[in-house]
Amino acid sequence: MRAITYDRFGPAADVLTLAEQDSTAPGQGEVAVSLVYSAVNPSDVKARSGARPGVTHPPFPTIIPHSDGAGVITKAGPGVDPARIGQRVWIWNGQWQRPFGTAAETITLPEAQAVPMPDAMSDEQGAVMGIPGLTAAQVVFGGGDVAGKTLLVQGGAGTVGYLAVQLAKRGGAHVIATARGAGIGRCRDAGADAVIDYAARDCAAQILQANAGREVDRIIEVEFGANIGVTAEVIAPCGTVAVYGSALNMTPEIPFGSLLFKAVSIDISLIYILPDPQRHACIDRLHDAVTAGALHCPVAEKVPLAETARAHELVERGSRTGAVLIDVRA
Repeated sequence: MRAITYDRFGPAADVLTLAEQDSTAPGQGEVAVSLVYSAVNPSDVKARSGARPGVTHPPFPTIIPHSDGAGVITKAGPGVDPARIGQRVWIWNGQWQRPFGTAAETITLPEAQAVPMPDAMSDEQGAVMGIPGLTAAQVVFGGGDVAGKTLLVQGGAGTVGYLAVQLAKRGGAHVIATARGAGIGRCRDAGADAVIDYAARDCAAQILQANAGREVDRIIEVEFGANIGVTAEVIAPCGTVAVYGSALNMTPEIPFGSLLFKAVSIDISLIYILPDPQRHACIDRLHDAVTAGALHCPVAEKVPLAETARAHELVERGSRTGAVLIDVRA
């Protein structure tokens, strides 16, 4: 099979190689999936570049990158219902603690990691369900239903934020988002009730004004360290900050007194190790929203498998208007 591989850290154009690899026959409880799309996430880019703290070399001799993708089950191993062959599926944790991910024509993995797609879900949507979709569902609904609550989605124009805005609106929340430039319109298109420029000096005041002067119940946070000051001002007593990122400041100073006297909960999500019951609940939320036509997953660009390095560069550059997908068949 054709696959993209790397065996050392470095710039995408230097280390990513199109190669022929042997496919793996499915073992006990496993399926083989013929992939249509592989999605490139920031975590894939960081893993390839060696940007993770304390990691000095790749964990396996040869790596096929990417955790997310969509395709069709072509083989079923022992213990797997043969009726699954031919099933359209989306993939999660394709390359998490495993050497071979979705940047290939085929992937073999435990059948639980190949989720049957509802009829209404396109292959493109399926490829975005793994890291962005599950993260969005968990940070929105990880504390339970959000009907009647006010949610602030920081960075609502990003892939996770954009999905979170839509999910929160479908869940019955009043949604305030932050963004800049063209991202403001994207958040409005996603259904946000109000959108605030996160660089505004009075950002916190505008957030409160957008909620009739009241503090917000839950904050979906992409940049915990950079936004902690605003968080302390706008979070309601007994509110929750649902955190999934802090790339701009990984060692933040926390205004503990302000958070203490509001009894604020900080809920950090790492979707790779989400317990099964929570993961299944997130999958149900995503499938329900897609089936209802209430969850749109924009794609910024599709590139052929041989141009995976360019796809990595697009993700590194930032300011995307949607997912970057590898067309494995091209």
